Amino acid sequence: MMNEEHKLSRRQVISGLGASLAVAAVGPVFGAEAGAAGAAADPLEDPTKKYPRPPFKSQQQPWPGLAGQMDPKPDHGEKSYKGSGRLKGRKALITGGDSGMGRAAAIAYAREGADVAINYLPAEEADAREVIALIKAAGQKGVAIPGDLRDEAFCKKLVEETVRQLGGLDIVVSNAARQQTRKSILELTTEDFDATMKTNIYAPFWIIKAALPHLKPGSAIIGTTSEQATDPSEDLYDYAQTKAATTNYVRSLAKQLAPKGIRVNGVAPGPIWTPLQVSGGATQEKLVKFGGDTPMMRPGQPVELASIYVQLADPQASYATGQVYGAAGGKGLP
Repeated sequence: MMNEEHKLSRRQVISGLGASLAVAAVGPVFGAEAGAAGAAADPLEDPTKKYPRPPFKSQQQPWPGLAGQMDPKPDHGEKSYKGSGRLKGRKALITGGDSGMGRAAAIAYAREGADVAINYLPAEEADAREVIALIKAAGQKGVAIPGDLRDEAFCKKLVEETVRQLGGLDIVVSNAARQQTRKSILELTTEDFDATMKTNIYAPFWIIKAALPHLKPGSAIIGTTSEQATDPSEDLYDYAQTKAATTNYVRSLAKQLAPKGIRVNGVAPGPIWTPLQVSGGATQEKLVKFGGDTPMMRPGQPVELASIYVQLADPQASYATGQVYGAAGGKGLP
């Protein structure tokens, strides 16, 4: 009886093993056929040659500058960013959404299924109109709210208007910034210093305070910091301080809001081709060589950070808070 059971057991094992091997042999064939039938993969691109390298044309615009007048024009993902519904149904407010990383985030968010309100200065209206048109072309609601973030009352109104027009608020991207190069601290006036602090530090404080009562568990706050927070340039004395402060408010606020289910993270760009550079944020000498000192030998384009802003807003990144994600062309910061 035991011998029969033993034989039966062996027959069952061998039979099962044979079936498993057959499935294993067939599986890769089915996988290969499915892959062959699917769309062809996009060809690999060399990131060092993907976008323009210095030397750049010397150029200057009055503050705050327009992306549409830059040469070459920055790439914010107008033609290249493709969404996949990662932010479907979300409602986002992005300051500085007319150009630079704010514009790249606005385009990406819309193509990922979010409605988006952008803030900008009235002088940036031409750029802002293009962004709103792109948001609407993606099938989402786009709201333009111009105004000066150095005014506390306006910051409160900005949040209220966003909530009213979008019907809620889930994502706050505090991106707007003021950057003006000054060779010496002796050239930096109290008025300049105050304007930078209010734009880069006070405005996020006012906006986040106004937004918090509307943010439910699962919401996200994202601040734009910079490599300047950890490796400050000698001629960006005030701007660099604000970016160090941004990095720290991200980490502090993340601890404070984690128990409420609200995530707070930051994005730290390296040299990125935006109107900040041509409107007083860099000397003409630096502008011509901008980004050439990175291992990739070029500046980054705003679209190259769009996926980071999406990832930090994506509900699937639910364990990421208090983090700062960099993109600096190989400099290794932050």
